[in-house]
Amino acid sequence: NNCSFVQTKIQIMLYSFDDTIIAISTAPGVGAIAVIRLSGSRAIELADKYFKGKNLQKAASHTLHFGQLMTKTDEILDEVVVGLFKAPNSYTREDVVEISCHGSPYIQQQIIGLFLADGVRLATPGEYTMRAFLNGRMDLSQAEAVADLIAAESATGHQIAMRQMRGGFSDELSGLREELVNFASLIELELDFGEEDVEFANRSQLVELLEKIIHTIDGMIYSFELGNAIKNGVNTVIAGRPNAGKSTLLNALLNEERAIVSEIAGTTRDTIEEVLILEGIRFRLIDTAGIREAQDQIEAIGVRKTFEQASKASILIYVFDVTECSPEQVHEDLEKLNHPNEKTLVIANKMDLNPYAKPENYAIGSVSVDNIITASAIHKMNIPYLMSRITSLVKSGEVTAGSTIISNSRHLESLTAARESLHKAKENIQAGVTGDFIAMDIRNALYHIGSITGKIDVDQDILGTIFGRFCIGK
Repeated sequence: NNCSFVQTKIQIMLYSFDDTIIAISTAPGVGAIAVIRLSGSRAIELADKYFKGKNLQKAASHTLHFGQLMTKTDEILDEVVVGLFKAPNSYTREDVVEISCHGSPYIQQQIIGLFLADGVRLATPGEYTMRAFLNGRMDLSQAEAVADLIAAESATGHQIAMRQMRGGFSDELSGLREELVNFASLIELELDFGEEDVEFANRSQLVELLEKIIHTIDGMIYSFELGNAIKNGVNTVIAGRPNAGKSTLLNALLNEERAIVSEIAGTTRDTIEEVLILEGIRFRLIDTAGIREAQDQIEAIGVRKTFEQASKASILIYVFDVTECSPEQVHEDLEKLNHPNEKTLVIANKMDLNPYAKPENYAIGSVSVDNIITASAIHKMNIPYLMSRITSLVKSGEVTAGSTIISNSRHLESLTAARESLHKAKENIQAGVTGDFIAMDIRNALYHIGSITGKIDVDQDILGTIFGRFCIGK
């Protein structure tokens, strides 16, 4: 078992996984029903002890049973439905019992207390999924995808998490790893015959393989920007001078009156943040205070926040009033905002009041005419086009069911380290370095690739960080 070392280490440092655990798996609070999950060797035995209905120990796996849950004094606690999932055909590969009870917090706590008094332990965050990982139900990247799936807030985020949870990413990594292992074993064999001066591994074929794997890893690393945006949201800041129409533009994008709109300059004193989902990507739209010499201390704080937000933005939408702003003023504002040009869109707003304004007149200095969009936010003119442009700044081609998209910073770190080791191996081969150094580089690459799926001795700290993100009951 690839995880035997991990399991032993965690058992020593944390607690035993031989006991039976319990937790509420539904969201906290009052609801129509709640689901309480037990997992472990005593789960079915203890559930049967307090369940009045069918004999659960004799019942088949993957069956539901209606009955009454009794207290120790033989009083009815609740009418429940019990689901049985016998090992190894369960989420944790242990015996699992799911009790669907009424959603009263009192009833939930009484049921939990009933089993705790009989030696069951409360589950820690993510412990069910950790047990699934340690018992070989899923690898580490699939386990992490469970948390991503629960947290998914868009169709594309759900799609990426589902593909990873079903093993698409793991399969691709396993293929790369297997090819590397084959060559690594040949190089290791050469070391055993060091005095014979023989080569079992064809160096030119190994270079070709390394280049192929590096190319694949490069694609995964490149996808992180998109994956991270889909997972966490794209920080999109709307900036410009007072009365340029920033708040009106925010309202138009959201299709609701979210921000106060007034002809009085400086209405927005603080940032306003809202979420917009376009083509499966979550955008965090941030409306900011107008750029100008502040009239009071409060406005000065708002203007300072504008520059801070712009410096951290993934996308900057700069809005200017075509009836008021000159090309030189537009250029001056963009210089102050100091944001990368390729991720900046310039909105020539209020075109309904000045329809003869020419976008190309504002394309001076670093401002490209391709990134200038004419609009009338109040009449929602060109808003659909603006939405497509901000989406295209994030997306690199269509995300399909077969795409491997990296959205986890731990995976990015491991892939980057693996690529570095592979580059070293390639350089050492081309420089004619001895096989022991090449073998070391390949072993390092295998370690980093394996750390993503857990096919190595993963440190307990890594596991604690990963599974600590989960909710109790998962």
